[in-house]
Amino acid sequence: MLTYPHQVLVTGGAGFIGSHTVERLLQENFRVRVLDNLSTGRLSNLPTHPLLDVVIGDIRSVDDVQAAMKGVTHCLHLAAQVSVTSSVEDPVGSATHNILGALNVMHAASMARVHKLVYASSAAVYGIPAQLPLSEEATLQPLSPYGLEKWVDERYAALLGSLHGLPSLGLRYFNVYGPRQDPNSPYAGVIARFLDRLLSLQPPLVFGDGLQSRDFVYVGDIARANVAALLSPRCGVCNVATGQQIDLLGLIDLLGQLTHCHLAPQHLPAKAEDIRDSCGNNQRLSEWLTIEPKWTLAEGLSELIRYVSPTHDYVNEPTRLNA
Repeated sequence: MLTYPHQVLVTGGAGFIGSHTVERLLQENFRVRVLDNLSTGRLSNLPTHPLLDVVIGDIRSVDDVQAAMKGVTHCLHLAAQVSVTSSVEDPVGSATHNILGALNVMHAASMARVHKLVYASSAAVYGIPAQLPLSEEATLQPLSPYGLEKWVDERYAALLGSLHGLPSLGLRYFNVYGPRQDPNSPYAGVIARFLDRLLSLQPPLVFGDGLQSRDFVYVGDIARANVAALLSPRCGVCNVATGQQIDLLGLIDLLGQLTHCHLAPQHLPAKAEDIRDSCGNNQRLSEWLTIEPKWTLAEGLSELIRYVSPTHDYVNEPTRLNA
């Protein structure tokens, strides 16, 4: 197979989503440069590969970003402060990463005349939905600084497109889960935390009544969407979602079936910044990027359990949807 004539810069490439995407890019013979400050990412997440170049640096540094952008044809911007709670507790610090850092990357990409910028947005931009599933045309009413920051990123990307011709596509990720998501990190998703407690024979901690619902997307499907977006001519914003939702009590029950660990959850007071229900319309994902999510929730959870606890006994072997 011939090497693609593309050099892709992946900011945050040593992190959870970034490392899975880097692996997929390398599998398809892209040349990849990772820029990561290793605050949450790990070098151990990345393979040793002749097409991979790793640069230790920070998106908040103009010099680091401009140096990493040299010779790049495409950019995937994933580096961010991704904790909603942290954004509420420290909105200035969060904005420094998610607005100023993102603008630094976008400006450098614009000046470097990259062929395509793809950046991570979030379902958090929607806030409380008027109806489900959420389409990209839904009203945006973020409830947290994190959601607002991602909305600002979208506006900056659109503006730089108008001013400098920067072609960009923002991917509004819904709830991502999978291997390499650290359950002990403040950035961890609810699935990683639930599974960690179940395998430790501790009850899962649920904020509120547990009937809040989410659209969970396996990280392998996120990586597929990222690569497709880099090569797509489409610009604007696009949901990355399954179009399916499950409430947290149902999720705990499913995890219990897969792990043989049936423990009743411990309920804690609800968080004010939490959105009650979320589910994404993935029609644009299908039409623009010509991909469909192929991992069922049951199989994605099983893959995660195998990664976290390779010797664990399973109730069943869910079947993955065809590619």
